[in-house]
Amino acid sequence: MFGIENYLGFVLAAILLNLTPGTDSMYIITRSVSQGQAAGVYSVLGITSGALVHTLFAALGLSVLLANSPTAFMLVKYIGAAYLCYLGFKMLTSKNSNSIANHLSKAQNVTNQKAVDGWKIYQQGMLTNVFNPKVALFFIAFFPQFIDASYAYGTLSFSILGLTFATTGFIWCLCLALLAARFSTHLRENPSIETMLNRVSGMVFIGLGIKLLTEES
Repeated sequence: MFGIENYLGFVLAAILLNLTPGTDSMYIITRSVSQGQAAGVYSVLGITSGALVHTLFAALGLSVLLANSPTAFMLVKYIGAAYLCYLGFKMLTSKNSNSIANHLSKAQNVTNQKAVDGWKIYQQGMLTNVFNPKVALFFIAFFPQFIDASYAYGTLSFSILGLTFATTGFIWCLCLALLAARFSTHLRENPSIETMLNRVSGMVFIGLGIKLLTEES
């Protein structure tokens, strides 16, 4: 169907791969623990959007450029690593969100601030995924194993598999975000502990950036 072979096998493989701890899982858990459920959900949406962007690139053949060009691969990797380190630095130097909120006199201002922060977290989650070249290479290496090479509409096959992978990933990552946020709720109620969580989260992001930077092509 649609040039896809052993679709059930792909679904099972996608679930197992999504269950495997990786950069995306660590990013979502860290956001959820340090900033709460809403931040975790926005992170999940951002990561999922990044996966859909990779699906589009793979379907259009753009991801092949990363596989065949060491320069392009290294450039994207450096950008992704620098961005993760930048996010980590911001969290290390950020002020306690509760302290900021206490200085806002109007409830409407608080609501607007949360909305802006959510949009930023969504963008950050998407960019960390898009600028991870390992994801692009994974897509063009894994998906073709389930696509009939003689099928005339390979772009459609890639798109269906990509949507399937993103859906299974979204469900699992959402569970991670909700569970991590729930278990850390009482910790975040203490301003000093919340500050500490932000610092730890910043160090984790910097660590993820260094890990991405030092990984071999």
